[in-house]
Amino acid sequence: MKGTAILYHDENKVTILENVEHSVFEEMKDQCGDRHCHCHIENKVIDFGAVSPVLWHEDEVDWDYGY
Repeated sequence: MKGTAILYHDENKVTILENVEHSVFEEMKDQCGDRHCHCHIENKVIDFGAVSPVLWHEDEVDWDYGY
């Protein structure tokens, strides 16, 4: 199952990752609140730094709707 992962950082920064496997989201969720959130995307290890919270949206986000 794929969907959109939404990562919240300090200072009101947000990272949105589309077309993410739910297993990758679970990997990020387990690291929520740690100093470094690492995950494997496209055979690379990505460090997003500290994130909290991490949210999941099962479908693609409709950006035309006004999110």
